[in-house]
Amino acid sequence: MTTHPLKNSPCGKLVPVSNGQMAFVPAPLPRSIAVSNELVYKLDRASQAVAMLAGIGETIPNPHLLILPFVRREAILSSRIEGTQASLSDLFIHEASGRRQAKGDVNEVINYIAAMGHGIELLVKLPICVRLLNEIHLVLLQGVRGQEQHPGELRNEIVWIGSEHTPISEARYVPPPPDIVRDLMEDLERFANEELKLPPLIQCALLHYQFETIHPYLDGNGRIGRLLITLFLYWKGMLPKPLLYLSAYFERTRINYYDQLLNLSATGDWEAWLNYFFDGVYEQAQDAIRRIRRIREVQDKYKALLLEHHETANALRLVDGLMATSFTSVGTAARILGVTHAGASGILERLRAIGIVTKLENIWPRLYVASELLDAIDAPVS
Repeated sequence: MTTHPLKNSPCGKLVPVSNGQMAFVPAPLPRSIAVSNELVYKLDRASQAVAMLAGIGETIPNPHLLILPFVRREAILSSRIEGTQASLSDLFIHEASGRRQAKGDVNEVINYIAAMGHGIELLVKLPICVRLLNEIHLVLLQGVRGQEQHPGELRNEIVWIGSEHTPISEARYVPPPPDIVRDLMEDLERFANEELKLPPLIQCALLHYQFETIHPYLDGNGRIGRLLITLFLYWKGMLPKPLLYLSAYFERTRINYYDQLLNLSATGDWEAWLNYFFDGVYEQAQDAIRRIRRIREVQDKYKALLLEHHETANALRLVDGLMATSFTSVGTAARILGVTHAGASGILERLRAIGIVTKLENIWPRLYVASELLDAIDAPVS
């Protein structure tokens, strides 16, 4: 690792590791931050956008139906940063098919969804802490790529960051040696739980930086670090529903993201990092608000079509179920509605006739998709 970018860091120090290489050890996080007028503006803008998103989330009937596609889209995007190729349609098709075994990268996405759900459940009885992070890390890597990298345990080896097969001597960044990772994580836990005079978004941005800098696991650090953002804001009460995710922003600005993290370690420029982070929060909160509005417009359209064609209560229930997944099969529909396969097939064919779903002929079991709804969830927001 080239040491000069970090050797004079005001927010950490270099320590020797194997073969004369140097690793970076971040200092404890600052408990206060001086901010400029521009940063105050960006913080206020981001906070208002999160508050608006939270308010919309509170007014949605059956909010779990909306949360499910948002969590799934985040799982796809966060996993894609780590090199997976699964799409949202791949995930929905797997879920609708009723198959137990997923194909390829979909398993990693399924684990991400499970890790998020487990984290939300744990926050009922635990604060943001090392134990919570270890438990969601265990879920994240169970039975998938990285399962041999001690899931649920802080690392006990030196790691480094760079292109695949890059030797440590050419690494972009070498995180702290393993013997001090636990101490660093315990300080991170204290920072998360102290009563600080810091706005939650500043505290969250600092937590994310410190977690990624410590790099406490052998694998899965990026995904856990991104989950930490949503879990922290949910725990702090800024998000009554987990609807805000930054993976799309980090993926879209990937080079800048890595540069910002390294620049902060080199210069101690908290303002540049916070500017970048608040821009992401604002953009993704606005994106989520627009997606929610699009989804609700499609939902209203579907309900109007059902009324116009004097459809049954079961048809309405099935359309409500589609809001979460966009895809369904006859078998899944029958199970949801508690009707026979013939009855479910009849309802789906009526929904197809009025333009709510389309039948996919080249997939078995036969699947139906609400394409307009899928676009509302996943298509780019202008």
